[in-house]
Amino acid sequence: KANLYAVVGPRVEGGVVLSGHTDVVPVAGQNWSTDPWTLTEKDGKFYGRGTSDMKAFSAIALSLVPEMLAANLKRPVIFALSYDEEIGLLGAPHMIAEIRDRLPPPAAVIVGEPTLMKVIDGHKGIASFRTTVTGFTTHSSQTDRGVSAVEAAAKLIAKISAMRAARAAAADKESPFSPPYSTMTVNVVRGGTQLNIMAGECSFDWDMRVIPGDSAAAIRAEADAFAREVEAEMRRTAPSCRIETVQMSNAPPLAPSPDNPAADLAKSITGLNS
Repeated sequence: KANLYAVVGPRVEGGVVLSGHTDVVPVAGQNWSTDPWTLTEKDGKFYGRGTSDMKAFSAIALSLVPEMLAANLKRPVIFALSYDEEIGLLGAPHMIAEIRDRLPPPAAVIVGEPTLMKVIDGHKGIASFRTTVTGFTTHSSQTDRGVSAVEAAAKLIAKISAMRAARAAAADKESPFSPPYSTMTVNVVRGGTQLNIMAGECSFDWDMRVIPGDSAAAIRAEADAFAREVEAEMRRTAPSCRIETVQMSNAPPLAPSPDNPAADLAKSITGLNS
C-alpha cells in the first residue's frame, strides 16, 4: 500500500490540491448485477465498485494532465491520492506530512468525494473504536457463576444508542449538517462460541460522526464512564472480567468558513453560489 502525490506545474506557493483515495469498501453480501471489479457501461452509465466513491474523480482529474502540462501553469496542481481511507483514514496523515515537508504550501484543497455536484465546505469528524468485553465462561445452566460478555456488551451498545438519541433530541435544527447532531453507531459485533456456553468474549466496532463544536474525546469519556460501571458489576461475580476500548481512527470535524479559497474557487468554476 502506498500514497501517491504528484506535481504538475512549478513548485511554488498557492497551488491547488486535487485529493482522493484509492481504496473502496467491500462488495460481500451485495447483489451486483454486473462484475463490481470491472467497469461496465450500461444505459449511458458506468457501474463498478468505487465509480462514485471515488474513482471517477481521480480518473477524470488524471485524464486532464496533458491539458495541464500544455497550459503553462503559473501555480501547480498537486494530485494527492491516499490509501486506506475507508478503514480509518490511515494513509492521508502520512501523505500530508510528506507534502508539507517537500512542497510549498498550497492555497486550496479540493476533495473529490461524491456530493451530488454541490460545493461542500464542511464535514463531520470521525472517530472509530473497538470495545472488547471479557466475561467469565460457564455452562449456560450455571448463570449464577458466569458473566456473559455478550450481555455486558449489549448494555454498552444500548448506552451508545441512548447517547445518540439524547443528542438528536437536543439538536440545533439550524445546523447545516444532516443530521444536525453528532451520531454514534455500533456496526460490527462479534461474540460467543456455542449456544450452551456463556460468552467469554464479545467485541464490537463503533464510530462517531462529530459535528463542529462537539468533542469526540468528551463523547468517548461518557461511554467509558458507563463501561466502568458495567465492569464493576461484572467483577462482583468474576474479578477477572474487564472492558477495554481502543481507538482505531480519528479525524476532526471541519467547520464551514466564510473565508474559504477552495470553496470560492469551486463555486467560480461551477457557477454555483451555494
